[in-house]
Amino acid sequence: MATTMKTLVYNYITIEGCIGAGKTSLTQSLADEYNAKLILEQFEENSFLPKFYSDPLRYAFPLELSFLADRFQQMKVHAVTLDVFHPYIISDYHIQKSLIFARKTLQPDEFQLFSKLFHLMVSQLPSPELMVYLYLDIQHLMLNIRKRGRQYEQRITTDYLRTIQESYFEFMKQQKNLRILIIDTNRLDFVAKKDDYEMIRDLINNNYPIGITRIQP
Repeated sequence: MATTMKTLVYNYITIEGCIGAGKTSLTQSLADEYNAKLILEQFEENSFLPKFYSDPLRYAFPLELSFLADRFQQMKVHAVTLDVFHPYIISDYHIQKSLIFARKTLQPDEFQLFSKLFHLMVSQLPSPELMVYLYLDIQHLMLNIRKRGRQYEQRITTDYLRTIQESYFEFMKQQKNLRILIIDTNRLDFVAKKDDYEMIRDLINNNYPIGITRIQP
């Protein structure tokens, strides 16, 4: 007997947030529930990442270039077309993430070159119908980073997280054609608590206007 497929309002959703916000966990849960094509950032395969946290000035440029190349290739393969068996796409990053991080980590001349390459590449990719931003305060982000125990992340500082979070805010304010949902998750634990997950899931699966919608459950 055929089962009824669960439906989403949007065909292509990206889950964003600062480091430690729970992007990947939520993306995986949603993709499993809706039989969506899952796109996860392959950060653990990037050999420059541990080097960057040890010596940011030296390794920022090769790190951002390698991330851009990996993200572009991944999006070009998986996000351009839907398929019969996976009618939705859910990703744990927006391609603009490359520009958001690069603006804060690169020197001005490096960023100028990086920006040119970025815009040449990104023009070939589709834009998500909804971007969800999981907002956590810096203290909660630091706690999550410590809990998951990735050795190279233990060098991350509160100042660095605050800089990245502010960069996301700047990016979102500048968007004129993007549908953005910001969810304050400071009082939620959608990984351990089913009710919290279902609340966020239901919030995501709603119609929203172009622009920024903020929700504090």
